[in-house]
Amino acid sequence: MPKFTYTAMDSKGTEKKGSIDADNQGSAINRLREMGLFPTNLAEEGTGKRVEASASSAKGQPARGGGINLNIDIGKFLGGGGVKPKILCLFTRQLATLVDAGLPLLKGLNVLQRQERNATLKAALGDLAQSLESGSTFSEALYKHPKLFNKLYINMVKAGEVGGVLEVVLNRLAQFMEKAEKIKGKVKSAMFYPVAVLIIAVVILGFLLVKIVPKFEEIFKDLLAGQELPDFTRFVLGISRQTKDHFLVVIGSIVGLFIVIKLLTRTEKGGIVVDQLKLHMPVFGDLIRMTAISRFARTLGTLLSSGVPILQALQIVKDTSGNRIIADAVSKVHDSVKEGESIVQPLEASKVFPPMVVSMIDVGETTGALPDMLTKIADIYEDEVDNAITAATSLLEPVMIVFLAVVVGSIVIALFLPLIKIITTLGQQTG
Repeated sequence: MPKFTYTAMDSKGTEKKGSIDADNQGSAINRLREMGLFPTNLAEEGTGKRVEASASSAKGQPARGGGINLNIDIGKFLGGGGVKPKILCLFTRQLATLVDAGLPLLKGLNVLQRQERNATLKAALGDLAQSLESGSTFSEALYKHPKLFNKLYINMVKAGEVGGVLEVVLNRLAQFMEKAEKIKGKVKSAMFYPVAVLIIAVVILGFLLVKIVPKFEEIFKDLLAGQELPDFTRFVLGISRQTKDHFLVVIGSIVGLFIVIKLLTRTEKGGIVVDQLKLHMPVFGDLIRMTAISRFARTLGTLLSSGVPILQALQIVKDTSGNRIIADAVSKVHDSVKEGESIVQPLEASKVFPPMVVSMIDVGETTGALPDMLTKIADIYEDEVDNAITAATSLLEPVMIVFLAVVVGSIVIALFLPLIKIITTLGQQTG
């Protein structure tokens, strides 16, 4: 009988390793589930080959085509797969309302499937209903769609099922997702203005350098034959010639730089450097930090209040933090709690979280009201994000206007300096 080595998580979020005898991978996964373990890696001894669970081999396990392990692809907070966050948020709110009204979960899914217009979500709801009919729990059914329902979503549903408060957890999930979308929308709106102005400035600058400046250069050659142009004018004309003669190279360089930065953020070291720079950006650095802290507090508070064990909750928070610096701090907190220590010391040592946040978490942990305190922190920092966005917008408007004026004005001045010289020369000749 083949032997499989496994890495799994228990109900408390503690990692377990060992080996198990089974006829095949499906039997191994089912035996681990019966032991109360949730496998993350499974490999057959002697081959060194990792295997994956499929819907046919283990009931309630997610089908993952094209992979070689059991790691859950949590992706971004609200997942993907062709379903926008707003649609998934609306589905969760509607399902919470139906379950809260006393409608059976299976019937609620069938109702929502009939009225759903998004093809991807509609198909997923049909699959969820079939899984429930075959005897799977709702959380087990969700595991089959990791691209739609991430680890946070699934674990909160599982906690609600265990505690018999699924409708409460679904409501909390809906509220959480709505708040996350709200703050995400505010940050996007704050970034829109400077990005729009920057794009306009680049387009205007390119048009002037490629179309307008070369015509002035021809005029200067005719009217100032043999005379030397001002240094600033020659500098601008040089840039214009390079841009016009190597226009595709310039565009390619800009696109290449963007691609290099994107690839750099996908590496471990490069991502840490980029995320560190984000937290120290002028104007936007504080906004990004406050957004990350708000997400950390809201996510952890929602998970704990829903009954998810703290170690498991911290692992989920780490995976959904959106910033490697924050994720590293949460990882240290996880290790500290795993050793039976307090959550406060590693938070304070990370230098990422402000003293007020650390103090409030300390009070919440001491009084046994950590979920409520985390929710308060999230509320406070969401208000701070609102204020920061208002302040950033007020500051950026005049800064971007001045920036645009300086860019265009510099070119105009460079072109007018020779014209002034021409006018002066003509005046002297006629005088």
